[in-house]
Amino acid sequence: MRPRKPVIGVPADRRLLGSHWFHCVGEKYLAAIIDAADAVPLVVPSFGERMELEVLLERCDGVLLTGSPSNVEPHHYDGPASAAGTWHDPERDATTLPLIPRAVAAGLPLLAICRGFQELNVAYGGTLHQKLHEVPGLLAHKEDDSQPLEAQYAESHEVLLAPGGRFARIAGCDRIRVNSLHSQGIDRLGAGLVAEGRAPDGLIEALSVADAPGFALAAQWHPEWQVLKNEFSKALFAAFGDAARAHARGAAAANAGR
Repeated sequence: MRPRKPVIGVPADRRLLGSHWFHCVGEKYLAAIIDAADAVPLVVPSFGERMELEVLLERCDGVLLTGSPSNVEPHHYDGPASAAGTWHDPERDATTLPLIPRAVAAGLPLLAICRGFQELNVAYGGTLHQKLHEVPGLLAHKEDDSQPLEAQYAESHEVLLAPGGRFARIAGCDRIRVNSLHSQGIDRLGAGLVAEGRAPDGLIEALSVADAPGFALAAQWHPEWQVLKNEFSKALFAAFGDAARAHARGAAAANAGR
């Protein structure tokens, strides 16, 4: 019998479309799971405390935390109030922030991207800059949204990878070129997190969880974008998929032994 493909839970954004609320995930993330991780994406609604996270963790073989136009609410990291008009998603915060440490502790493979990268840092007690372009010494990392998508997602700068780290091992080299479409970024690194890569201005852009029993990596850029056209992005999602398959095999063996 052919082994089943692993199931990757993907927490959704909660968005008001017209007069109704929807739980949404960008297609590019779901496609990357299918095409590059060879897994099955499962969109997870963001109902916060109404979600039974333990049931979700039992049913999934991995978790992908996506990017989003919304920002993590600053009260989660004792930051100053956001500027007027900042888009927040408190239901997603209430879902992902408690989910992250539970998923990692359970050995569930986790890949976090952009907003997910920032959520991971906050979940481990770290803090964020809300407007990198206003921080002295840091580059402007946000995209020019007046440009077409191909230009917005074009490679923007290098990330220097930590020697011997998880990202360097996946890349097979010490630096990669990445896109850059974020206004928030890490201020203080969360406890137990490891800086795996930095932008030219020193901003941390790649993370791992030091004591994670399984795969637990995060990227500030967008490796899901046209994933099959970028060698590192393909390798990152393939490694995530391999970890999810190993988790699925372990779960199947445990169930068979009951």
